[in-house]
Amino acid sequence: MCFYMKQRIITSQIKEKKSSKLGRIIVLTGARQTGKTTLAGQCFPDYTYLSIEDPIQRIAYSKLTAKQWKILYPQAVLDEVQKEPLLIQSIKSVYDQFPEPRYVLLGSSQFLLMEKVRESLAGRCSIFEIYPLTLTEICTSDTNSTITPSFFVKYVLNEEEIGNIYPIFTLNPSFTSKKQAFDLYLLYGGYPVMTHETLSEKEKWEWLLQYVKTFLERDVRDLTSLRDLEPFLRLQNYLAYSTGNIVNYSSMAKECTVTVPTVQRYMRYIEMSYQAIVIPAWFSSPLKRLIKAPKVHMMDPGIMRAILRKKGQLTGSEFESAIVAEIYKQIKSFQLPLNCYHLRTQEGKEVDLLLENSDSFIAIEIKQTEHINASDAKNLINLQNLLDKPLKHCFILSNDVETHHIGENITAMHAAAFLG
Repeated sequence: MCFYMKQRIITSQIKEKKSSKLGRIIVLTGARQTGKTTLAGQCFPDYTYLSIEDPIQRIAYSKLTAKQWKILYPQAVLDEVQKEPLLIQSIKSVYDQFPEPRYVLLGSSQFLLMEKVRESLAGRCSIFEIYPLTLTEICTSDTNSTITPSFFVKYVLNEEEIGNIYPIFTLNPSFTSKKQAFDLYLLYGGYPVMTHETLSEKEKWEWLLQYVKTFLERDVRDLTSLRDLEPFLRLQNYLAYSTGNIVNYSSMAKECTVTVPTVQRYMRYIEMSYQAIVIPAWFSSPLKRLIKAPKVHMMDPGIMRAILRKKGQLTGSEFESAIVAEIYKQIKSFQLPLNCYHLRTQEGKEVDLLLENSDSFIAIEIKQTEHINASDAKNLINLQNLLDKPLKHCFILSNDVETHHIGENITAMHAAAFLG
């Protein structure tokens, strides 16, 4: 087990599925180095581990019949299984012929893995997506720690109330650990290795640079149509520079010297390889003058910094993306019943994040400032007039340690107090 591994929210979900009749084939997918192999070892210690990276072993595994799989590997973890798509067919055959065998499939290329899973294992597998660490996971000391859900998660689940927020974040007994986790995340991102206490700043920076290089040389090369990496590299840099902005495919195509359909294909791969999040625009009535273009956010501030070769303070848009990505990860990890949108009118009024559930909305504005004032809530005033469901509450997340109640339905608080 990786000795810098933190406790993961998803661990209990995977273990529960393992013991289920529906857990005969479990797929763990996510970006490289997010801890899939470690999680598999933690949740399936009694399974045989098979690495599909080795081309010689890969060929040997692909020649096994369904009966041989049942006899030799009745319970196995297949790592990087997208490297040999025939193995997914083999696992399907074992599943269909024998009720006992159980398998875990790991893959860092969601695009390739999920394409084959959809073709061969539809209705036969349970899929879990592994993201970089959330702030609540960074705050844990090891894999035996108990994860304390954030205020955000508890509020969505109706387990926390606005009135219970500390008037000043520094009064929170967990202030130090939450603030340290937040600072680490903004500086280096949420990949598990970044929490390794013995790594120097130089070593962390070198790891991030190498990760970006490995992503381009290995994961992107898996797509045979991307033999020329230069346009893809230009798009990656463009997205890092413009994180937190509205997607404009025509501008992207011009910048990368490719066609709009090519940019859209590249964007889809970047999204499916967990490098960026595309947040759709919310709109309901065509009579309301709302922008319909999505916004793009880099998934991890550490990877974004490595792409930009940037060590200094984040810009406002970069800070916004870091917070949006954290909220997105917590929604996915805790399986919260929320859909994510942004909202912008043609007159320029915008809301950074609009979270929708079955009967209401939560609106979130993100400001990098250390001093919130009433004018920071201007885009949230009268927001209800644009929506088709009740607005449960509005939050302004910033670096201000003081909590501000701006009107009846707007609360400003430190981002780490909300998400840590």
